Amino acid sequence: MNLQDLQDRIAKETGLMLYFWGEHCNVCHALQPKLFDAFDHHFPKIEKITVDVGEHPDIAAHYSVFSIPTAIVFLGGKEFARVSRNVSIPALVDQLKRPYELLLS
Repeated sequence: MNLQDLQDRIAKETGLMLYFWGEHCNVCHALQPKLFDAFDHHFPKIEKITVDVGEHPDIAAHYSVFSIPTAIVFLGGKEFARVSRNVSIPALVDQLKRPYELLLS
């Protein structure tokens, strides 16, 4: 994965979530399955991509990710939501429901 490929995918997909994490981040490992399950249930058409900040610091820097975990949701190629560290999954789901329905209807 490189930055250009990722930017092309963001532009091409109707919905995409980038999940920035790190190998030694316990919160990252605990949050990912819960967040991905919620997206699979509520937003099945949003593609999910994980980005290990240790392997891809250039991508993290490009998206101004300074703490992990961070999830950035793109709708229609534009950043729509960004959550970091202490993430409320129900609040994120509520924030995305209406725009997701409008975009995909």
